[in-house]
Amino acid sequence: MTEPLHSPLHDRHVALGAKFSEFGGWLMPLQYSGVVAEHRAVRTAVGIFDVSHLGKLRISGEGAADFVNRCITNDLGRITPGHAQYTLLCNEVGGVVDDLISYLVSPEEVFLIPNAANTTTVGELLAAAAPSRVTVANEHRDHAVLAVQGTSSDETLAALGLPVDLDYLSFAEATWNGVELVVCRTGYTGERGYELVVPAAAAGRVWDQVLAAGAEYDILPCGLGARDTLRTEMGYPLHGHDLSPEISPVMANLGWAVGWDKTDFWGAAALREQRAAKSGPLSRGLKSLGRGIPRPGMVVRRDGTDVGEVTSGTFSPTLGTGIALALLDRSVSLGDQVDVVVRDRLEPFEVVKPPFVEPGVREAA
Repeated sequence: MTEPLHSPLHDRHVALGAKFSEFGGWLMPLQYSGVVAEHRAVRTAVGIFDVSHLGKLRISGEGAADFVNRCITNDLGRITPGHAQYTLLCNEVGGVVDDLISYLVSPEEVFLIPNAANTTTVGELLAAAAPSRVTVANEHRDHAVLAVQGTSSDETLAALGLPVDLDYLSFAEATWNGVELVVCRTGYTGERGYELVVPAAAAGRVWDQVLAAGAEYDILPCGLGARDTLRTEMGYPLHGHDLSPEISPVMANLGWAVGWDKTDFWGAAALREQRAAKSGPLSRGLKSLGRGIPRPGMVVRRDGTDVGEVTSGTFSPTLGTGIALALLDRSVSLGDQVDVVVRDRLEPFEVVKPPFVEPGVREAA
């Protein structure tokens, strides 16, 4: 059995008393002080996450951006260098190989951040399709990624002299104490925040200083447990649950991340056919009307008939109730009441449109 990989910050997490779990082949912090406390820190103050398990792929060379744009669903032509974009890489039947963030550095360079478990697959697929003048480099172990998220994230990073006057989904190169890093106005929590792409060797120093700078704002180190509850409150999908090679962007209600007017991209024909057919299940939000806490794989019923399945489910610390994302039959509409089978009990839920919590991600400083 292959041993899980460790983050460059593993020793810091051990010292902080983190509880660990394996994510995509990496041993990462699940929680420190507790999921609810860490979740609330992000919603009301600031939290710092180690997400170094996420992949890092650099595609460079003549026409690199055009090449990437012929593969991914979203349209890189919609953004300019210095900006990022949520996108998907699909297979020939329209299923999602992975969802990722594209950072457009220049027409000759794109930096991609895929999910940890899919990094090798995405890199190999792109490398096999790349023209000779384009290079696909897997830099998974070269960088750490620190996510500084929450209402006081600006103040925390500004105290270190890092740029925070960034528009949502933009990024800037910066130098801190001789360390060259990239500050990205991105994140997976729905709150205003940043992700720092840092050389792996310097990750510990940056982590320590962010924690020190955020102390007066009640910063907490946060694990991937809180990251999951935060993203679920926003209705953000998780690959392997709400997206998969069998679950397409159309089914996942991610048509906004597809450049429908592009000439071609991987899976284009299948996705256009699905879109036109208006058939098949759709991802919807579920909000508990009782005390049930939904979990992935639980059956959803309406009037005694199975109409879908929970793909992501959790207790919402912000709302104090159970919430879920579920793939539901198109006969189910927003506002309908359904039942989720929770431990052989039928628990009532309302079908709603995510997000479950008002996002603060686009708020100005």
